[in-house]
Amino acid sequence: MADLTDVTSARSTGMTIPQEPAPEALKATEQVTTELVRAGSLLTRESDVRSLTSVLVDQSLDITGSDLGAAYLFSEPGYTNSPLRLMYRRGRYSIPRKLDPDLESIAFVGELQETLVLHGKGRRFFEDAFLHKRMHSAIVAPIVAPAATFGVLILNSVRPEFYHHNRLRFVESFVPLAAGMLHNSELLDELREKLRRIEALERYQESIFASMTNLLITVNRDGAVRYFNYAAGERLGLHEEHVGRPFNEVFGDAVDKGILSAVDRSRENGEEQLGIEGIIAAPKRELDFSLNISPLRGKRGRREGLTLLFTDQTAERELKGQMQVATEERRAVKDMFARYLSNELVENLMQHPNKIRLGGDKKLATTFFADIRGYTTFAEGKDPEHIVEVLNGYFQEAVEVIVTNGGYIDKFIGDAIMAIWGVPLESEEQDAVNAVSCALELQERVNAPDRTFFTGDAANLKVGIGMHTGPLVAGNLGSAQRMDYSVIGDSVNVAARLESIAEGGQVIITRHTREIVGDRFKVKELKPVRVKGKEQPIPIFHVLGIAR
Repeated sequence: MADLTDVTSARSTGMTIPQEPAPEALKATEQVTTELVRAGSLLTRESDVRSLTSVLVDQSLDITGSDLGAAYLFSEPGYTNSPLRLMYRRGRYSIPRKLDPDLESIAFVGELQETLVLHGKGRRFFEDAFLHKRMHSAIVAPIVAPAATFGVLILNSVRPEFYHHNRLRFVESFVPLAAGMLHNSELLDELREKLRRIEALERYQESIFASMTNLLITVNRDGAVRYFNYAAGERLGLHEEHVGRPFNEVFGDAVDKGILSAVDRSRENGEEQLGIEGIIAAPKRELDFSLNISPLRGKRGRREGLTLLFTDQTAERELKGQMQVATEERRAVKDMFARYLSNELVENLMQHPNKIRLGGDKKLATTFFADIRGYTTFAEGKDPEHIVEVLNGYFQEAVEVIVTNGGYIDKFIGDAIMAIWGVPLESEEQDAVNAVSCALELQERVNAPDRTFFTGDAANLKVGIGMHTGPLVAGNLGSAQRMDYSVIGDSVNVAARLESIAEGGQVIITRHTREIVGDRFKVKELKPVRVKGKEQPIPIFHVLGIAR
């Protein structure tokens, strides 16, 4: 590879070198041209920024015989006040990874758009052009295309007085060529990005059309089929060979002549037509449709054809019927449970109404009974309206506690409340924990000195609570005309028996419930009790509070 070794300088820091003889100058010019053509051909083989800058640095360093070469590009393309980062380097010397755009040499070539040549050190300016302390000559060339500024090429040599006329001529010719290729690469990247976006938009649009349940067909200005979505192809038997054929030819035998006339009329006058009804003789079955015809417009309102949107009215009526059934099911669920379950549980059931259809499911649940102690004595001789007022005050508080703790209120039995944890949704261990927690919280409220119920002549009333965890059947009992969601089973009878022996202020649970809740609560074991239908006494426990 040639080394351009003449002794002439075009632009420098002020030093002038005598011109060489004419024959030698001609030979040097031919040499520069030859190297420029060869190096330029290497640029044409590359298309990305990294490869182009490597060719720029490699060829500039080799042809000029420099000791160090580097291309620095602005970190934000197009912003000449952004830092310059090292894109590519050649040479065995360490150099900075970044350059400040305000450096003297960078700012100088950026402002003048001219190449800077330094023949030596010690002139107290442009010292930053030397990338290493051992360098004594430098070229700083702006990498500039007509519409873009990319950065700078810096060449250094350890020899002073190194960059003269031919070396400078090559650099000043080769760098703009590389800059133009960089600009083309940038434009190519922009074009590729726009193409990627267009393709993504086309895929997105195709996905939208494909997912439509309505039948979409477009025709061009001449009335030929241009596009149809998946639903139209499936329902109307359309195939790719139908694209480009006249709409009247494709559907002439399948629809009423009035429909064909409406399409022609909209195509001619560009008017929108809505709600046209008719029947298409589709391959699988006749399609009872409603048609909307809309003009398809391009730039400046130019008519590009029509969009035909068919709505399958038969399918729409079936869908409305299904929606009405689903809505009625959800309303029935809400009516059945809204007053006795938390909003979260009600919403869950409304999403899955099949869980509460007529019939029952076997579940492992915790049954809870709470009864007022001293109620019979209190009610003797009292006005019924006063008794109801006292009960409602207590029930309002009790219902809030039960629902907040995730329980389902099955029924009110006189002055007693029956609640279930584990129906209609089941969570076994957590159900039992929530039930015991609810019982303790209810007793706390009953015993609170500032309670708002059980006041006045009802101040001595207390509540006894019993519960048991076991299998039961939960479901809608009754007929399709009148149903009640409830539970039945032996475990319900056991819970009711425990409530009857619980004293005022007590919470009594069975061993099964005790085993499920584990050590979460402090309990005291009581004497086992006999329950009707059980041969052996049942171990029971008094819940004292939450374990600390």
